Amino acid sequence: MYNLPRILTFVTLGPAGGNHEFVLQRYLAAHGMTERSTIVFVKTFHDGAEMVIERSVDFMLQCAAHPTAAEITGTYRKKMFVVDAFISRSRPMALMRALDAPAAGVPRRVGLQPATRDYVDLSAWPDVVPEPTVTAVGQGLLQGKYEAGIAFSTLAAAHPERFEVIEPIGSVCDAWVMYGPEAVDGDEAVVWRGSPARRLYDRM
Repeated sequence: MYNLPRILTFVTLGPAGGNHEFVLQRYLAAHGMTERSTIVFVKTFHDGAEMVIERSVDFMLQCAAHPTAAEITGTYRKKMFVVDAFISRSRPMALMRALDAPAAGVPRRVGLQPATRDYVDLSAWPDVVPEPTVTAVGQGLLQGKYEAGIAFSTLAAAHPERFEVIEPIGSVCDAWVMYGPEAVDGDEAVVWRGSPARRLYDRM
């Protein structure tokens, strides 16, 4: 009897619609695994790491630029391991402001996920409000929590009567890390010798 491959469960940072889901879907599609995988969302990567260690999920995806990346890798290094790394672009983002916000002359708040802080000049926004995800920034803008924020460009497109784009950021190419319950390196560097980077090296 032919045994179908089991469904693999991947955990990543929620909520749905954020960059982590977007990139994970691209990764699974590239591996041809969309149909044999399911995605679970967590509020923190510590929650996800515990799930991997407990084997209630199979793997966890995290952006290498996320503020907790080093903490997660170090804290769980004996029970959860890096099994893959890759590069992918994010959903397009922009710095946008609420149209009913003061234009100038008063202190203004800007919401952002800390990893996006250096994407644009924020010197005009003295009060920075950190959020766990870019999706949360969008929700904060909709709720009037701050006057500006770095959010997905689709927010301004969906609500042109409420927001204007101050500076487009576009898609950012980041490194992403996949964790699993077993080490795969065999005490050697795991290198893709046919990678685009290798072709770049050879052209230099």
